[in-house]
Amino acid sequence: MNSDGKPVPASEVFQRVRARLRAAVGEDVFSSWFARLELEELVDDVAHLSVPTRFLCSWVQSNYSQKILDAFRIEVPDLSRLHITVRINGQARPRLQQAEPAAAPGEPETPAATPVPASARSPRDAVPRGDALAGGALDPKMTFETFVSGQSNEMALQVAKQVAHAAANNTVTFNPVYVHSSVGLGKSHLLNAIAWAAGGNEPGRSVVYLTADHFMYHFITAVQRQSALAFKEWLRRVDLLLIDDMQFLQGKSATEFGHTLGTLLTGAKQVVVAGDAPPRDLEMLDERVRSRLSGGLVVPINAFDLDLRRAIVTRRAEQASQRFADAHFAPAVLDYVARVVVSHGRDLDGAVNRLLAANQLTKEPITVAMAERTLADLVRQRDARRVRIEDILRIVSRHHKVPRNDLLSSRRSRDVVRPRQIAMYLAKVMTPRSLPEIGRRFGGRDHTTVLHSVRKGEQMIKDDGDLAQEIELLKRMLEE
Repeated sequence: MNSDGKPVPASEVFQRVRARLRAAVGEDVFSSWFARLELEELVDDVAHLSVPTRFLCSWVQSNYSQKILDAFRIEVPDLSRLHITVRINGQARPRLQQAEPAAAPGEPETPAATPVPASARSPRDAVPRGDALAGGALDPKMTFETFVSGQSNEMALQVAKQVAHAAANNTVTFNPVYVHSSVGLGKSHLLNAIAWAAGGNEPGRSVVYLTADHFMYHFITAVQRQSALAFKEWLRRVDLLLIDDMQFLQGKSATEFGHTLGTLLTGAKQVVVAGDAPPRDLEMLDERVRSRLSGGLVVPINAFDLDLRRAIVTRRAEQASQRFADAHFAPAVLDYVARVVVSHGRDLDGAVNRLLAANQLTKEPITVAMAERTLADLVRQRDARRVRIEDILRIVSRHHKVPRNDLLSSRRSRDVVRPRQIAMYLAKVMTPRSLPEIGRRFGGRDHTTVLHSVRKGEQMIKDDGDLAQEIELLKRMLEE
């Protein structure tokens, strides 16, 4: 209840829950797992939530459901359960507890209740199979209109617009297009924007956006259901294929992507790929795939300069003020945030959201003094270099004179195992990546293997003073 005895609106309850989650898990974890979590409704003792992908749904349910429920119970003590669903084309649907069986050959799939825009089509809409081919929906907030441009990303934006325009007119310009940058600089935003602009509502055009995780899931599930041929044929009928987070593609899925890429290029189909490193550094991919990607148009997005950070913060503050009329961001506050939050765009979004949450929860005006307190952890980190797993692989490989491919391989010789364990340990302590993410980057290893290496590294540091000094040296080299 509010102070006047009226029930608190569900949207306000959820804003408070998000603020509590952000404070509890930190900005990086929040951005990774909770930023796209939405409240559908509060009914009786159940909070109905939704996320855009099955992978995210499974991960949140397995790892954070109790934490989310605890945050809700502070606001709604009678709440006893969470119900998390997967949004398809922007609409929530019940989450399937078990995969649906594939449709029998020649058996039509049940038609959708409403028309599905081509830009948001998933594999479910493209080929008459079962749930194995369900894909992630596009984010309606990620369009060209909401993309903030500056010197560091202007070329990528113009290329993206040209690709979208050409695809909308059934032509091909640069092919393939590969966009790369470190985390949080707008790659996913551009790919979503291309899909929206190229697909529109035209039912005859096949525009598909998939993350690497989704691509792997679809391929592995299709193999398990003995429907891999249908999956491959469907991919090769796609007019515009957009693959995000290419660095997470591993194993047979990467091989299949290489075959699909070759077919799409031969058939003059448009392919746009995004990753966190240039094609030549994606050593988990076959050399032929890297060569094909490098032979297209490779577009980097550089770190944001002060002007672009100020523009992004201003845009986000304007959007926040439209939702909450009593939230006012003074120019001095915007200048302060743009100056001290220098890591990436998601941290800028998170800083504005954090200030907004503090303002709405405490009713304290948003001032520079309030920003200094609320964003203290982000400010402390502003001078720290963001270390990437690719940096760790490069430094450890050079220091121990072990090829990076060997670090990613299954070789078990001592001259490879020890540097690999050191690299995994450094990846855990120096990056925000989770154990499963690190495992994927190290040749598709299981998270338990990474955990073993981390614990082994900790033990080696305790037992071997020389090794401890060596690892400290590696850390300094990575932070320089």
